Amino acid sequence: MRVDEKCDVYSFGVITMEVFLGRHPGDLISYFSSLESTSSSLSNDQQVLLKDTIDQRLSAPVGQSAEDLVSTMKIALACLNGNPQLRPTM
Repeated sequence: MRVDEKCDVYSFGVITMEVFLGRHPGDLISYFSSLESTSSSLSNDQQVLLKDTIDQRLSAPVGQSAEDLVSTMKIALACLNGNPQLRPTM
């Protein structure tokens, strides 16, 4: 594995998920990375999972906050893409 800026992008994705989960994402990285991160909205099943997965110490996001959370998680998932060439730039 070549160490370059895309490794930093991956780390940013992990840290971002840690903030919302309240713990290291571990196995969730594989699951979330398999979701379609380019879709404009998550399915109802995925919304429930995200709601149940975020740190319970945080207040439940509603309205614009919920939309911002989904957008931020999509960015984090893009950063966790298994193919470094498909990860966003910083």
